Amino acid sequence: MNSLVSQFGNATDSPAFWREQEMLLLQNVMNLVGKSLSPDIVLRETLHLMSELLGLNRGRVVLKDPDKDTCRIRYAYGLTSTEIERGVYRLGEGVTGHVLLHGQLVLVQDIDKDDVFLARAVQRDNLPPGPVSFIALPIRIGDRTLGVLACHRIRTRNRAITNDLSLLRILATLIGQLLHLHAILEAKTRALEEQNQMLLKALAHETARYGIVGTSAPLLRAISELERVSDATASVLLLGESGTGKELFARALHLASQRRDKPFIKVNCAAIPDTLFESELFGHERGAFTGAHSNRQGLFEQASSGTIFLDEIGELPLSMQGKLLRTLQEGTIARLGGKHEIRIDIRLVAATNRTLEHEVAEGRFRQDLFYRLNVIPIRLPTLAERKGDIRLLASHFLNRINQANQRNINLSADAYVRLEEHAWPGNIRELSNLIERVVLLAEMPVLHARDIEQFLPAAERFPEKKRSEPPESAGSRPLSTIRPYMANDSHSADELREALRETGGNKTRAAQMLGLTPRQFNYRWQKLIGV
Repeated sequence: MNSLVSQFGNATDSPAFWREQEMLLLQNVMNLVGKSLSPDIVLRETLHLMSELLGLNRGRVVLKDPDKDTCRIRYAYGLTSTEIERGVYRLGEGVTGHVLLHGQLVLVQDIDKDDVFLARAVQRDNLPPGPVSFIALPIRIGDRTLGVLACHRIRTRNRAITNDLSLLRILATLIGQLLHLHAILEAKTRALEEQNQMLLKALAHETARYGIVGTSAPLLRAISELERVSDATASVLLLGESGTGKELFARALHLASQRRDKPFIKVNCAAIPDTLFESELFGHERGAFTGAHSNRQGLFEQASSGTIFLDEIGELPLSMQGKLLRTLQEGTIARLGGKHEIRIDIRLVAATNRTLEHEVAEGRFRQDLFYRLNVIPIRLPTLAERKGDIRLLASHFLNRINQANQRNINLSADAYVRLEEHAWPGNIRELSNLIERVVLLAEMPVLHARDIEQFLPAAERFPEKKRSEPPESAGSRPLSTIRPYMANDSHSADELREALRETGGNKTRAAQMLGLTPRQFNYRWQKLIGV
């Protein structure tokens, strides 16, 4: 062997010589780490230096296979490609498998006298005659053993084996840290590559055709999930807070699918009275009930070959949930008063801001229907998770509302910064409503941060005042003040009546005053007042 060790002859008997060799090895290894964290470079050269400087030959790093109970040689020096291929072990098998399973060092003083040693990778005939030792150490990260550092040792050398073990422990620790850092870097690199791909898609206007504005990673991730399942037939469940754009995502799913040229039917389950659900969804035959003067197609029939979007599906009455489940399972509907089943071909997209698992536990939602709907859940990010999109969205709404109202209102840079600082509990809908109020009520062409303040909720503008003073009376509350967005039962009947009284019966202005959309106000009015 043309090694540095052989060049020193009897000088190798000196402890000082071996100490110098150890320092030289560690210095070279650290220089390598300083230049590169690639295991391909650092580990192979480390194994090379172990052989050349210390006579620890045929070194190998054995790593566990992902999600398997086997390990194999990944890096080696002094082994042929055939020997490396043979170096595959089950957990607990042989010396190498034992070290990986138990995380403990194993020292075989003489491989010819050890029953556990397999000689699988390197056959005994290919090793020098005389006693040969085998050393195997665990490569650990914390309490987890992820691999084994192993080598052969010729016992005719005049060097204490304890010195070899001390150095190998250092190298095993270093290798573990290197592999751990490399895994972290690879994960971050993959995440950056994924984000770059999303941004490239956004820059290529992939999202523009859906009408979805934004380039933040959470948004692009949701769009990517949507596109991956666009051509599937399974139901999709859109999850997220109120105002996150579920209808826009449902329409995007339709546009990305092969059904894009077919009908897209939206159903707001919260806006349909319980007594009309069956007729609205499945249609009715002439004479089915008083006033049914002719046959009528239901919304499911109208959506056949296309997509039907059931918004706020958590509001679906229990009596209808079973019928919807049967329709999804059988692919057929029966009109109210009809005697024949009608086959339909629809893609169902449902949306809810409720936690359906909780609704199931409370007995308000069927478990079997939940499982049927929850085949492909897609969570839509809140606006708070999309801070980077607020400026884009505000500009988009500003341009659209300016054009619709023949206005020319603009926001300064500090106004956009103020919008980005707001929590937006009502998400995109709250931002859209605020920009609309700004455009309609602004008295100057350019608004600054201080001008935006009056349009924000009182709790956001005067947090100290809210804690220390009693709330303003309803009669003194300015119309631009809004409340945080809440659940469907967020306002009482008295609050709705008071808002209408203050606004002279104008439901649109009453909705604005309560921080609601007109649709949300009407739903609460019908549910609580019954008129």
